[in-house]
Amino acid sequence: MSRPSSTRSSAAAAGNDPAPREAYHHGALRDALIDATEALIAERGAQGFSLREVARRSGVSPAAPAHHFGDAAGLLAAVAKLAFDQLTEALEAGNARGGDDPLERLCEQGVGYVGFALTWPGRFALMFRADLFTKDEALVASAHASYQVLEDGIRGLYAVASGTPLVLAQEHALRATWSMVHGFAHLLLAGQFDADLPRGGRAALARQAVAPMLRQHLAPLQPLSPRARRRPRG
Repeated sequence: MSRPSSTRSSAAAAGNDPAPREAYHHGALRDALIDATEALIAERGAQGFSLREVARRSGVSPAAPAHHFGDAAGLLAAVAKLAFDQLTEALEAGNARGGDDPLERLCEQGVGYVGFALTWPGRFALMFRADLFTKDEALVASAHASYQVLEDGIRGLYAVASGTPLVLAQEHALRATWSMVHGFAHLLLAGQFDADLPRGGRAALARQAVAPMLRQHLAPLQPLSPRARRRPRG
């Protein structure tokens, strides 16, 4: 990841009295504005975002966010870029948990994806807004890096060399895998599975459900090993 995740201010997250301006130094104001934006979106949705409210929660003048980000779109793009950097880290951590098994690596990527969405619902709600990508090359690069981790996971499943273009069936598998974890994350955040949550809540359900779902979806797509393809003598 390009930068460590910033710690959300409890005052900003709760909408209470903002921190005094003199508390900020160096990059602290930039981080505070990002944290306030994430908290605001998590509470009110993207439609409830405003630079004025972000500035109020951060304890600065309404003009201060523009100094760091240019305009509202610039601030939102910065939050989305941070989100994609964090998502990439979560996917790569899933690869590490999966070890050398390409199927398990993809399953653990899915667990990491949904876990990221549960941890940062505001950022998750924001990061796929198409209008933010039109003017921010850094955001585009971060989004591509996240997608590349998943795409390389599909290459590993099919035993395709890195950098080799995917054929149509493999592209279908890539899109279906992304759609499955992305849709599950949205349904989980919307409370659609809350009636049957296990002990530990939504995070526990994600740990219990995502890997088995992906395993069921992806295992039939994995090419047989040379040993498995050999016919038994008889």
